[in-house]
Amino acid sequence: MKILFGTGNAAKLSHLKRCLSDLPISLIGLNDLNKPVLKIEESGNCPLENAKIKAKAYYKEYNMPVFSCDTGLFIFGLNKERQPGTHVRTINEKRLTDDEMIEYYSSLSKEFGGKMYARYENAICMIVNDKEYYYDGEDIKSEKFIISTTAHPKKVQGFPIDSLAIDIYSNKYYYDIDYAKDYFSVDNGFHNFIERVLNNANSII
Repeated sequence: MKILFGTGNAAKLSHLKRCLSDLPISLIGLNDLNKPVLKIEESGNCPLENAKIKAKAYYKEYNMPVFSCDTGLFIFGLNKERQPGTHVRTINEKRLTDDEMIEYYSSLSKEFGGKMYARYENAICMIVNDKEYYYDGEDIKSEKFIISTTAHPKKVQGFPIDSLAIDIYSNKYYYDIDYAKDYFSVDNGFHNFIERVLNNANSII
C-alpha cells in the first residue's frame, strides 16, 4: 500500500521510513507527489486537532491513504501564555530557522538556570478507505528531557532542539549517548498504531 506521510520535512520522512520499514507499505512525502503542495492552516488548539486537519485536507486533495502527525512542546514551569505547544517553530508570529530556534530555546533555558525540563506531546491521524483513525496516547509522548543553554556541535537539519537536548539521568547530551539514538522514545508507539490501522483496513477490504 502506498501511503502519503503529510510532511515536506525530509528528515522526518527518512526517520519514519526506517521506523516503518518492516510494514507492507511504500511511504512517500508531499514533495514526492510532483504536484503543488496544498497549503493548510493549522488552526487546532492541540496536536491532535492539527493532525486531523492536515490528514483530512491531504486525503481530500490527493485521494490516497494518508497520515499526518503533529507535535507540541510542553515546558515544565513555564506559564500557559508562553508555552510553545504546537507552535514550536513559530514565536511571536515569526517562523524561526533551525539556528534561530536553537538561539531562542537556549536563551529561554537561562531563565531556568540552564536546566529547563520539557517533553514532546505527539498526535497522529490516518485515513484509509474513507475511514479516520487517530491517536495521542502516552506511548507517543517523549520522555522528559532537559533543554540546555549551550548547543551540541552536532546539528541535524529539521531537528534543531535535538542539539540542546540532555538526558535527565546521565546529564549528557543525547548525541553523546551511544544507546540513545532517539530520545523521543515514540517509534514503537507510531509503528504499533499504523500496524493496527493497516490490520483493520485489510480486514474490511
